[in-house]
Amino acid sequence: DPDAEVIALSPRTLLATNRFICEVCNKGFQRDQNLQLHRRGHNLPWKLKQRSSRENRKRAYVCPEPSCVHHHPSRALGDLTGIKKHFCRKHGEKKWKCEKCSKVYAVQSDWKAHSKICGTREYRCDCGTLFTRKDSFITHRAFCDALAEESARLSATTHGHGHGYGYGHSILPENNAFHFDHFSAAAAGNRHFPPPT
Repeated sequence: DPDAEVIALSPRTLLATNRFICEVCNKGFQRDQNLQLHRRGHNLPWKLKQRSSRENRKRAYVCPEPSCVHHHPSRALGDLTGIKKHFCRKHGEKKWKCEKCSKVYAVQSDWKAHSKICGTREYRCDCGTLFTRKDSFITHRAFCDALAEESARLSATTHGHGHGYGYGHSILPENNAFHFDHFSAAAAGNRHFPPPT
């Protein structure tokens, strides 16, 4: 939005969580508006700041990291929470670690969301290999698919068959005894398998 007010915050200001402190319980808030709403719970005087016409302009926030694509005003992000999470994910310290798989996160909410499903999702390739991470499964599956296609192509060329077979089937004739199991082993890391006879 060319009319948006572009705001550049330092990393320290961006990551601050206690800029506005409650004088009763010492709880900190990033925004004064949140502190004012909190003060109601203590029966303290509170007042929400009324925005002026200038403050009603849409705001966009640039990333504090100069090398980042979102550092340029034309690529600014449209809300404070978004730029804060972006900065933490891309440029911050990953201090939240999953106890099950040791994956690390820079944003606590990302870590919590992962922890709830870690170990509960399984991705099984047709060759029988099991994965807990979708990205690993996709990479493996692409390799498996390529092996099957190449095997079907070789089979059709060598034996005059005009077709190949799907996963889990013998790719060459039964009497050849060269089955897809050999390709499963290759997909699992053993690339040295005997050629068709």
